[in-house]
Amino acid sequence: MNDRPNDTLIPRPAKFEINRTRSSALEYRSLLWLLVLITLAFGWILLPYYGAVFWAVVTAILFASVQRRIRKNLRGRANVASLLTLLIVLVIVVLPLAVVSSMLVQEAMSVVERVQSGDINFTRYAEQIYAALPAWLTGLLERFGLADLAGLKSVLGQRLTQATQTLATHAVSFGQDTFNFVIAFGVMLYLLFFLLRDGNALAARVRKAIPLAEDDKRELLSRFAAVIRATVKGNIVVAVVQGGLGSLAFWFLGIHGALLWGVVMAVLSLLPAVGAAMVWGPVAVYLMVTGAMLKGVGLIVWGVVVIGLVDNVLRPILVGKDTKMPDYLVLISTLGGLAVFGLNGFVLGPVIAALFMAAWDIFIERREQASR
Repeated sequence: MNDRPNDTLIPRPAKFEINRTRSSALEYRSLLWLLVLITLAFGWILLPYYGAVFWAVVTAILFASVQRRIRKNLRGRANVASLLTLLIVLVIVVLPLAVVSSMLVQEAMSVVERVQSGDINFTRYAEQIYAALPAWLTGLLERFGLADLAGLKSVLGQRLTQATQTLATHAVSFGQDTFNFVIAFGVMLYLLFFLLRDGNALAARVRKAIPLAEDDKRELLSRFAAVIRATVKGNIVVAVVQGGLGSLAFWFLGIHGALLWGVVMAVLSLLPAVGAAMVWGPVAVYLMVTGAMLKGVGLIVWGVVVIGLVDNVLRPILVGKDTKMPDYLVLISTLGGLAVFGLNGFVLGPVIAALFMAAWDIFIERREQASR
């Protein structure tokens, strides 16, 4: 009879379990590093067309409810519903934007020609403003060491001329650089179709991949979608209305380039409270000091009462209410977003700010729960 113990009954040493735990931890860390590297590489590949991808995601979020309604009426035919939604986007967004862009390019080229020919001369405008200043104001300027107003006028005129030429040249080059624009636009439409069709499944996978509690993920994603809807819809509505009203006023007063200045006001209106006034304000001052007092006062009244009312009434309703952010944070995040990301920043800035607030709210709430 063999009295040797059965090897299968001998427990494995603890060292074997420790090694297996270390091996699992090493594999997990390796997987995380691989995931980070592949994600960075994928982002690097998408970087040339990040604008197209970004606006495809934004448009899909904005028109998701439209696609769901159409899909419900078509009894679940997802492909047809997504295609019809894409056609709606083309008709109500892309075609009007294309028409306005074409008119803007033509007017920008006209402004460039008039600046180069001297027909539009900002130095002359500065001289006219200086000549119309009262004696007490010119004396006050000299007292503060601004006696060399001739040089100041020249520099101011040159800077204004360069700014106008740069703005108009960018508008012209935007219209002429059609090849890259067409490619990016095609990528955006192609991706938009699949985001509309498969958006719910993609959102579910993203939610599953985020290593947070379900309540936290729901809060962050809902805040992300709400800020995008509010920022894009609200800011675009405010920009279109303010730009249109400003362009109408300039056209009525006979100011050349009314459409171009209207677009500038629309872009600057992305900045709450101060945007459009940066254009119509100096024009109103110029009209008053050069003798067109009635036109200048009328433009100020129109800008403060009508254009300003749009900003004070529509923006809090369309933007601030849904973003749940104070006005000063909307302003700062919009400015920072525009400085870092360009035109895309008027959406990315408030979105990052809203996620920042939501993440810190979740962190504070979790710490309070842990301390109880």
